[in-house]
Amino acid sequence: MESKVKTLDVIRRRLAAARPPRDPRQRLLGNIEGELSPQLREILDRPGRPASVLLALLERPSGVTVLFTERATHLKDHAGQISLPGGRLAPGETVAEAALREAHEEVGLAPASVEVLGSLEGFLTGTGFTITPVVGHVMDASFVATPDPHEVASVFEVPLEVILDRSVMGVGYFDRHGSRILTYELHFENRRIWGATAAVLRNFQDVVLDDTDH
Repeated sequence: MESKVKTLDVIRRRLAAARPPRDPRQRLLGNIEGELSPQLREILDRPGRPASVLLALLERPSGVTVLFTERATHLKDHAGQISLPGGRLAPGETVAEAALREAHEEVGLAPASVEVLGSLEGFLTGTGFTITPVVGHVMDASFVATPDPHEVASVFEVPLEVILDRSVMGVGYFDRHGSRILTYELHFENRRIWGATAAVLRNFQDVVLDDTDH
């Protein structure tokens, strides 16, 4: 139990530390190999649709884990992909409120059982969303996800030690709107975590591991 508390305390401190802001558009531009297509330029030129996701940390007997969902195949955006619970912000919502609401709707996680530890920097996706990841500690150790079948095909958890292992994070490319874009990817058991979700995990690694301390 002591090691779990220490881990969460480290994450809390690292999230609270000042970090230089990064322009989400510049980050996306930096991941493009070759020409920037007119279609992707159009996405970059218009305001990103605000959204947030919850990187939920759960305490299990074997250690801390991170909760993931497999999106339902009929959804309009990112159908069938591995994701973190989340979605668009409703009018007047903060990123934390939206992430907690979406997690409640998608997997039955009560907002009151989540301690928000902080957030990561936002980034722009190739589908035009500006996503802000919110990191939360699930204080209910007995939590069992109940996925909404209209949005979620399945749920699973990945040990935090795997998420924070830089050696398991690979790099690949995918084509979006006529441009070739770098993507991170992590393989766990028979699942491939890539795209926006893997980008969140890479950013989480950078913040929590904080190479300046080593």
